[in-house]
Amino acid sequence: MADNPLRHKAMPMTSIKSGDLFEVLPDVAGLTVKIVNVYFVGHPESGDWVLVDAGMPNSQDKIIDAAIQRFGKDAKPKAILLTHGHFDHVGSAVELVEHWGVPIYVHPDEMPYLTGEAHYPYPDTQVEGGLIAKLSGYFPNTPVDLRPYVRLLPEGGRIPELPGWRWVATPGHTPGHVSFFRDADRAMIVGDAFVTVRQDKLYQVITQHQELSGPPRYFTPDWDSARESVKRLSALKPNVAVTGHGRPMSGESLIHDLEALAMNFDKLAVPSHGKSVDDTH
Repeated sequence: MADNPLRHKAMPMTSIKSGDLFEVLPDVAGLTVKIVNVYFVGHPESGDWVLVDAGMPNSQDKIIDAAIQRFGKDAKPKAILLTHGHFDHVGSAVELVEHWGVPIYVHPDEMPYLTGEAHYPYPDTQVEGGLIAKLSGYFPNTPVDLRPYVRLLPEGGRIPELPGWRWVATPGHTPGHVSFFRDADRAMIVGDAFVTVRQDKLYQVITQHQELSGPPRYFTPDWDSARESVKRLSALKPNVAVTGHGRPMSGESLIHDLEALAMNFDKLAVPSHGKSVDDTH
């Protein structure tokens, strides 16, 4: 496997929750790494678990330490699942798969961005939004190459290493973005299909002020698909949702706020200006 091109990218931005290992359900825990969350799915006593997303560049030691804290000194996941391949979700993927020697699963439409063959559209620094949107041009956009560990998620929603869960196609933020859903308790892991903090607002990112929002504006090129993805997730009536950015939400407030986002997506999520909307007119 090639050297990780993201490891040389400095990302000084962080939040007050960075380093927090928080339990959402008995078998779902999150770790905040600077401004993004990764998730450990599996009962601690069983040692049978997967990691969802791979955090910021150079965060592998923090993720490995958190895994040991939750699952014991020999902690090793059965697999890594990626919601998508943006730098803050695959930043430490190369180091983690080499350390653990486990497969990493992605949607077929995301594969070119994770084999070094293509890079995502550059962030839109002119999009409507706050200071982070203006600074997004400094975010790394170099593709990683996860061969030979990367695998395709099976058709039909099945996840080989995570029985009881299924993947749901939620494109828009990226072409092959997926979310994970468990029908038994309506738990949902959504990556950046929607988030619970305004990701373009610096103060809200730092303080992690909770607000259910659409996907990050500066990194979302396809708002028609993003709208349909939010509607698809809202129709599942989740009981608890964990996101790539922000804190977990649950109960009636989650269902209500997600329905409101789905019904008023153009007003609440779609920017009034920016490349992703200007190019459609």
